[in-house]
Amino acid sequence: MSPFGRYMFSFVLLVFLVCFCDGSVFKNDRVTVQITNAVGWKVGLNLHCKSKDDDLGSHFLDAGRDYEFSFRPNFFLTTLFFCKFEWGNESHWFDIYDAQRDFLRCKTECNWQIYESAPCLWDPKTEKYDLCGNWNKQLQGSGNNTGSE
Repeated sequence: MSPFGRYMFSFVLLVFLVCFCDGSVFKNDRVTVQITNAVGWKVGLNLHCKSKDDDLGSHFLDAGRDYEFSFRPNFFLTTLFFCKFEWGNESHWFDIYDAQRDFLRCKTECNWQIYESAPCLWDPKTEKYDLCGNWNKQLQGSGNNTGSE
């Protein structure tokens, strides 16, 4: 190997080791989840979001208001945040961020509008909130979908 080739190899190896040691090779970009209350005019929305490791607490949103949080999905793409939504006599759960579902479709920003019928994600291709999901099924007798609250 020529001296230039050895220097280039050494330089590339050094850059890789620096990136590897600080973890940046394995870090995903930060994701911001924004949740907007679109349930109805003058209808307040209570929400409580959490993951296996983090409880983000309860928040109240007036109509049209939003709440957001940010995080870095794990390397294995098993990150999951779920939220309980309550208004009037209604109570629903939804997986607001599921890395397996959302990692590619909303890489750094997941903007949700919460409607009475369903939560809907902003689609940059159509420029509409038209990627709607179904509310999680309630476990019988538990009042939630996780058994953890």
